[in-house]
Amino acid sequence: MNIDLGTRRALVCGSSQGIGRAVATELAALGAEVGLLARDGEALERVRRMLDEARGQAHRVLVADFRRPEAVRSVVMGFLAESGPVHILVNNTGGPPPGPASEADPGAYLAAFTQHLVCNQVLVQAVVPGMKAAAYGRIINIISTSVRQPIRGLGVSNTIRGAVASWAKTLAGELGPFGITVNNVLPGSTKTGRLAALFEGRAQTRGVPVCEIEAEERAAIPLGRFAEPEELASAVAFLASPAAAYISGVNLPVDGGRTQCL
Repeated sequence: MNIDLGTRRALVCGSSQGIGRAVATELAALGAEVGLLARDGEALERVRRMLDEARGQAHRVLVADFRRPEAVRSVVMGFLAESGPVHILVNNTGGPPPGPASEADPGAYLAAFTQHLVCNQVLVQAVVPGMKAAAYGRIINIISTSVRQPIRGLGVSNTIRGAVASWAKTLAGELGPFGITVNNVLPGSTKTGRLAALFEGRAQTRGVPVCEIEAEERAAIPLGRFAEPEELASAVAFLASPAAAYISGVNLPVDGGRTQCL
């Protein structure tokens, strides 16, 4: 099975921490040159140094705030001009704040739409010409199992994640003739700062210890544990590889079997 990425360049969003950092690390381990994109430049520099030291490669840091799509466009276009085409795009952005859909301010939907779908579109339009020229492209969106089954208390996130999934499915049909695949990875409960914050918020709302919330969530997962970020990264890396050339337009849950629908 060919999972070698030695001739490929990747752009990984949200790569300063959590799942994004794990994805960048895995793609670099498979030989890819990685552009690290997030708004925390200091954190990105730490990741870059780690990757450079471990792999002997030259990776790049790109600093931009996803609340400003034009800034994202400018930074990425500069990266492409200096480094060459991107063959692998991993769209990954922190989720919107929790809360019921019925109580969310309309501005929260607009902000989430901008940070997720609009910025994803900006990035795709920047990198697709190079993917077409190379006849090789992998667009992978890290979203949520809420695409299959809404998650209680994440109204804005459920809504926006569904929009991203439909956008990706549409792109898969449009870009397939050019050798470009588009897929979504759907993380379940994964050991990240966001999961810890969600558990803390639920515990405060209910007036119970965080460990009680954790135990309840763990009991709902058939494999009986939360995912490690590296396990999500493995799924992304496979979809980014030549071995996944005939997989496109799918939503891949990586959730320990928790999602109840087919």
